Amino acid sequence: MLTRPERSERNEAAAVLRAFIAAGDYTPGDRLPPERELIGTLGMSRTALRKGLDELERQGAIWRHVGKGTFVAGGEAEVDAELGALAALTHQLTPMRMMRARLCIEPAIAREAAINASRESVARIKLLNDRAASAGSWAEYERYDDLFHRAVAEASDNLLLVTLFDQLNEVRRAVAGASVVRQSERPPAGHSSFTEHAGIAGAIEARDPLAAQEAMRRHIGSVSARLFGEG
Repeated sequence: MLTRPERSERNEAAAVLRAFIAAGDYTPGDRLPPERELIGTLGMSRTALRKGLDELERQGAIWRHVGKGTFVAGGEAEVDAELGALAALTHQLTPMRMMRARLCIEPAIAREAAINASRESVARIKLLNDRAASAGSWAEYERYDDLFHRAVAEASDNLLLVTLFDQLNEVRRAVAGASVVRQSERPPAGHSSFTEHAGIAGAIEARDPLAAQEAMRRHIGSVSARLFGEG
């Protein structure tokens, strides 16, 4: 039987991979990037990555073919039921109500991250911030933006908060995705989220919970104002 620490590491790695798959809009039958690329993109060790892949394969979320790669599977009934419940919720929420929920939850998560983040967690947050800032397209930026916010949730070292974030983020994608219109091919050099993300990462690295909470609150408010004309 797995020990609790190993099980936790395996589940956390699997959750990171699930978030990556969702953020990248991978569908059943799509091939995932090779391990070397995933290690660099996700900022995790080879051991952690393989544990996460093993767990997703055990759950039926992916399948692997020697010599060909790792592919997204059709998903489990339990996952489908959960996604169905979230899909139903999205029909009852406006984009602004979704953003209000983010303002309630994500600043508190950032506060916990500043208190509990490990050095590895801080390094990963900073890496994903850099990747988001250097993205060559909106799709690439949004993928790293997703991973950045999830890395902050992981840094809280609280599985319940990570789970709440994942559910909130699924609803966010469904509610806000179709309403966002981009005016350029990629984020401009002065995109406000770059500085805001850096402020969040800096406050977490400095172990300043109040500053991290406020930095995240300002960031979510800024995103809301930019996309929907209200903070």
